[in-house]
Amino acid sequence: MKILVTGGAGFIGSHLCDALIAREDEVWCLDNLWLGRENNIEHLRKDPNFHFIKLDLLDRVALNELFAASDFNAVFHLAANSDIRAGTSDTGLDQRLNFQTTIEVLEAMRTHQVKRLMFASTSAVFGENEAKLNEMDGPLRPISFYGASKLAAEAYISVYAHTLGLQATILRFPNVVGERATHGAIFDFIAKLKNTPEQLEVLGDGSQSKPYVYVKDLVEALLLTFQANLSQFEVFHVAGEGFTTVREMAVIVVANSANPEAALAFTGGDRGWPGDVPRFDYDTSRIRGLGWVPTFGSTEAVTHSVKRIKDNGF
Repeated sequence: MKILVTGGAGFIGSHLCDALIAREDEVWCLDNLWLGRENNIEHLRKDPNFHFIKLDLLDRVALNELFAASDFNAVFHLAANSDIRAGTSDTGLDQRLNFQTTIEVLEAMRTHQVKRLMFASTSAVFGENEAKLNEMDGPLRPISFYGASKLAAEAYISVYAHTLGLQATILRFPNVVGERATHGAIFDFIAKLKNTPEQLEVLGDGSQSKPYVYVKDLVEALLLTFQANLSQFEVFHVAGEGFTTVREMAVIVVANSANPEAALAFTGGDRGWPGDVPRFDYDTSRIRGLGWVPTFGSTEAVTHSVKRIKDNGF
């Protein structure tokens, strides 16, 4: 198949490109390199089925030229500002990079009759909710600009699917860990320890608890739902088994660092920053009903990722 991956040089996107090339699909990896990195996809450049395009999704003319020239069968839309904290200081960032980019992709797909969309969404659309969350839960009350922009994008995708014939599958990611990450707690902890090896600053009180999933397990979920016989519009939750606290993650990072005796210094409070959801719990029965079983549980995914990053770098 001819497949476009937006955000393809990023953390998750580059792993998806690896998997699609392994399937012998022809892949167009589109990225503006704001968070993506060319070295994430450097090993793919010699493959004749791989094409890298540096392009901003907000450049409507260039995007339509790409669609017109490439005859895509499907789009995996992963491009976004996935750094939730960054959206707090620039309140228009998520609107531009998460919501408006989705509108541009949807319009390009409509114009050029591309009917299959896979969309990367997030648990942040729910905001704070102590209940176990399934795909039919509501109301959705995001507390971050990131969550709000993804929820708005989901709404527009639903309209395009139900009125314009698009077949869309939305996967709501949890916290994703693994090599090639560009941000997130593990990334921040490793960077902090390089600067202050004797002490690791931990935002909040360390009790924040979330399910984590290893990036390659997530890619398997993406491919499984892509290949499944699904209806016009579907939503799936993806997460590893169990939960990991920020304190547990910090301990794992320190234990695998150059100074395993480094002290933990907590900043206090029940969350790391305004807009951070301190805990959530996903019901993943729908995706598991398709046969998806993650290789790692939540804390196993964190431990494996830290070791992979230690061996291979970010």
